[in-house]
Amino acid sequence: MMFLELDTGLGLLVLVFLVVVLFKLFRILREYERAVIFTLGRYTSSKGPGLIIVIPFLQQAVRVDMRVVTLDIPPQDVISRDNVSVQVNAVLYFRVVDPAKAIIQVEHYLEATSQLAQTTLRAVLGKHELDEMLAEREKLNLDIQTILDAQTDGWGIKVTNVEIKDIGLNETMVRAMARQAEAERDRRAKVIHAEGERQAAQALADAAHTLAREPSAMQLRYLETLSQVAGDKSSTLVFPIPIDLLAGFMGPSRPPRPEADR
Repeated sequence: MMFLELDTGLGLLVLVFLVVVLFKLFRILREYERAVIFTLGRYTSSKGPGLIIVIPFLQQAVRVDMRVVTLDIPPQDVISRDNVSVQVNAVLYFRVVDPAKAIIQVEHYLEATSQLAQTTLRAVLGKHELDEMLAEREKLNLDIQTILDAQTDGWGIKVTNVEIKDIGLNETMVRAMARQAEAERDRRAKVIHAEGERQAAQALADAAHTLAREPSAMQLRYLETLSQVAGDKSSTLVFPIPIDLLAGFMGPSRPPRPEADR
């Protein structure tokens, strides 16, 4: 009986062991997952998705997510090229394209990419003036993306996009920029007004040359002005009469008489 009980217990242990081995032997990976396989500590291959086989106690599988990762870059204190202090935060989009490099070449690729993005953001924006930061965000996004993509290529990571979300300014700088914008609007208003005066003066000069070539045109213009003035409801009208207009109603001018001989 004792041997029978011992054989039964041993058989139960063997059965449990086989169940555990079979449970660890098969792995199921989702469509967006890959497994980096290490055999006795050495890299063997990358498997997945679907059903894969991992030999227990001899092989180890490390899962890697292949989807696009959205990484929020915390606000960074940046001093622009024109010595303006601003706070800039951004968002980084990247994904793993080579799971083996992401596991072997760098420890904690998520943290490494985050630190690299913060450093690159400060370095790139520090080379530009404040006006360029505000007006050329697309160019700055592309520059940061290009640098990050080149530096993370050895980690098996592809940076797909970088977007600067906000550029924070202190109140003093905001007021200074408001005064600058107001002065710029005043300057443009004065320039536009001066340009209008110049064009009006040029038009009047052209009209004066035209009227000077045709005396009858001046009379017609004068009569039209009288017609417009007569349309008013005022009871008293004061208007000038040019001498040239009355020249036709006046007699011929007499030549001066010579002085009598003495």
